Amino acid sequence: MTETQTEARFYRGQGSGSDWASCAKACLADLGAVPPDANLAFLYATDLLADDLTSLLAFLRGKTGIEHWVGSIGLGIAAGGLEIYDRPAAVILLAALPEDSFRVFAPLGNGADDGGLAAFKRDNNDWLVRHAPVFGVAHGDPRTRALDEILSAFNDMTSAFLVGGLTASRGGLPQIAGAVTEGGLSGVLFDPGIRVAVGLTQGCAPIGEIRTVTAIEGGAIAELDDRPALDVFKEDIGELLAHDLRRVAGYIFAGFPIAGSDTGDYLVRNLTGIDPGRGLIQVAEPLGLGRRMVFCRRDHDTARADLRRMLKDVKRRASAHPKAALYFSCIARGRNLFGEQSEELKLIQAELGDLPLAGFFANGEISNDRLYSHTGVLAVFG
Repeated sequence: MTETQTEARFYRGQGSGSDWASCAKACLADLGAVPPDANLAFLYATDLLADDLTSLLAFLRGKTGIEHWVGSIGLGIAAGGLEIYDRPAAVILLAALPEDSFRVFAPLGNGADDGGLAAFKRDNNDWLVRHAPVFGVAHGDPRTRALDEILSAFNDMTSAFLVGGLTASRGGLPQIAGAVTEGGLSGVLFDPGIRVAVGLTQGCAPIGEIRTVTAIEGGAIAELDDRPALDVFKEDIGELLAHDLRRVAGYIFAGFPIAGSDTGDYLVRNLTGIDPGRGLIQVAEPLGLGRRMVFCRRDHDTARADLRRMLKDVKRRASAHPKAALYFSCIARGRNLFGEQSEELKLIQAELGDLPLAGFFANGEISNDRLYSHTGVLAVFG
């Protein structure tokens, strides 16, 4: 996705320490002098700083003088070519953008019957009409009910292609949208003059044929293509795995093709149970008769190959001189899939260069108007 561009500049600072204050000072030291025209900041921190996010934000806002902030908490953060987990750490990405070229929005989906969409439109309608945003960055609370419906309605209202992720934490689940908040969906929309190229990597590869759900029993799949579901499953995964179904956990998933996608995207969902006695397969996705699906395999080599494919495609569509990137990756990826040496981010760096990059490891990923899992979502600013 690309649009006519407006000049924009980006700067990154990262740091870790024993507490929020030492992390903040390390970020600022790494950042260096704050450009006087910087007017938007992304802030991502590890979940060990979840309870201190208000203090961290207040300190950074006071030191930088930047008013507009967005961000979230992750089980890990992405900072350049480095993944940081299990210790207090933060990364900030500052942007110097044309005035009035972006609009931060507070959480939708809290309280109001329509998720607050009517109030959002009322408060922002003038800016939406004048700027017609086509891109945005969003952060969501995984506890919010019907978040996928909120995403879809927001997309219908704004026509903006969203990228982002759901907060991931072993403690609190705060987001940043001007101030620290919780719940719903928040983020920032951009004027079409801000050039961006977006990519999504699945990390899985389909195996077997695309099947059709033809019978459901107690919410589980009973038949695929009018055949017993477990028979079809064993046929698709191969004889070796079929002899020991315990080995499919974390390796085989269910994929649901997205209607109308011109890139073959599909939603990956976990297998949540197999009942050999009754021949049933349970998946973490609401099912209906006629739903199409395919079984998928996930491993290091498959994920690495698909990430490289995505990076080459984004590089082809991006500016010849990309300025910065945001990356949102599933908590099941990163060190859990690629290893402990920040390989996922180093692959991005190797393809795109050492550009300012920030992001986090999320509890679900956002691309356009859908929630994904086991994916990496990249936005490269040109």
